[in-house]
Amino acid sequence: MHESSLLPATWNVPEEFPDRLGKRAGRQRTMVAEGHLLIILHAAPNPDDMNRKGRFFWREPDAIWHDTEFQGGPDALNRHLQEYEEILEDFDEKIDQATSSVEYLEVLNHLGPVHRSLCHATQALQMAREAVPKDKILIDYRDNSYRLERTAELLIEDAKNSLEYLIAKRAEEQAEVSARIELSSHRLNLLIAYFFPIATLSTIFGSNFRHGYEQYMTPIPFWAMVAAGLALGFLIHLSFKKGLNQKAK
Repeated sequence: MHESSLLPATWNVPEEFPDRLGKRAGRQRTMVAEGHLLIILHAAPNPDDMNRKGRFFWREPDAIWHDTEFQGGPDALNRHLQEYEEILEDFDEKIDQATSSVEYLEVLNHLGPVHRSLCHATQALQMAREAVPKDKILIDYRDNSYRLERTAELLIEDAKNSLEYLIAKRAEEQAEVSARIELSSHRLNLLIAYFFPIATLSTIFGSNFRHGYEQYMTPIPFWAMVAAGLALGFLIHLSFKKGLNQKAK
């Protein structure tokens, strides 16, 4: 019987195991001593968790399994991996339903720690597989962990691609809006260019022409004023066009 802050006091494990453990579980890994196997894994992490919750799986030399989280037996490791699988399925749905960059970022922030945890779990289970090569069940656990690791990696890529597509789509829409605004501004400038001279002349002379020319060759003076205004407007138009061409070059 060993007293430890992490391993249950009822576990009759080799002295090497508790001696190699600190106050926290530390990284995911596998310890081997005297035919005993101690696999240290982490529960599925949250983005805000500063410390990982350790789970300990002890295999005795006669293939009897114990754990600190579930009810013992070889299926405990499978239940541990099942929790990761359920999380990945949940985030797969969230990616399909996401419509904003905030939702995609939330998924990525959570999937990152989950993916890293699965990578390290696969390494720990591979060490266990190499330590006990005759235990075929460890092969299944290692392969299942690798499958989940690959699934998490694909989900991260899917979320990143969706986020990049969303950003590109928003940029394209913004470019189209900017182009329409620029076109509208150009048209407004043309209207101003044509009608501002007329408005100026009308302000100076008055639109009713009550200044001595009312009866003189009516309505030639009026149309002469309009023609002069349009001519000035056309000249301003040419000036705008020349300026735009120079800017484009």
